[in-house]
Amino acid sequence: MNSMGKLVAEAWGTFILCFIGAGAICLATLKGAGYEGLLAIAVAHGIALSVAVSATMNVSGGHVNPAVTVAMLVTRRISAGDAIAYIIAQCAGATVAGILILMIFKGMTTADGTEVAKACNLGTPVHIDSVSMGKAILIEACLTFLLLTAVFGTAVDPRAPKIGGFGIGLIICADILVGGPLTGAAMNPARTFGPGIVAALTGNLPQFWSQHLVYWVGPILGGVAAALIYDGFIMEKKRA
Repeated sequence: MNSMGKLVAEAWGTFILCFIGAGAICLATLKGAGYEGLLAIAVAHGIALSVAVSATMNVSGGHVNPAVTVAMLVTRRISAGDAIAYIIAQCAGATVAGILILMIFKGMTTADGTEVAKACNLGTPVHIDSVSMGKAILIEACLTFLLLTAVFGTAVDPRAPKIGGFGIGLIICADILVGGPLTGAAMNPARTFGPGIVAALTGNLPQFWSQHLVYWVGPILGGVAAALIYDGFIMEKKRA
């Protein structure tokens, strides 16, 4: 597969995740859903990621996440140049998703008259006021550690069961049920960047720039830690 095909696959896969994920949050906000809304959001993200990873796995490796790409870089499974190109493609796909979500929900309001896009930050993960930046980074790092454990255990390891992106989608779903109300459980810098930059530029997310670092530092730290541990201690070494 040529390089352009891989980049299109990464952009496309990230688009799927962000469009479905942010769209589910906007819809739950529009309908005024409570905990059942969180469950629906978690399931939507899990299914979307399962499909996105499975659809792109044999083309680009199905990263669909800068944190995954950085983890592959530090374990020498992708070159620095390709990693940078992947991350740009992922953020581009996520931004297109954010633009389309804004177009769809623009003008829709919640029961109290607040615009949906503003009420839910256009589906962008943010951490609540009672969670400090340091704690938010820790939460995102822990959640992404679990995600990368699933990535290596179900997709990267040659001994992995042939289940496509299903296992990865399941851990995303579970992580959101734990961390969603605290930090939004992004586990993916592109998932925050795409809808977030669109929301920020349209006045629907004023705290984007003050919080955005959390969603790069936390996922990358957690992802790299999981990758190094799995690659160093669990992955079966090739015999000379």
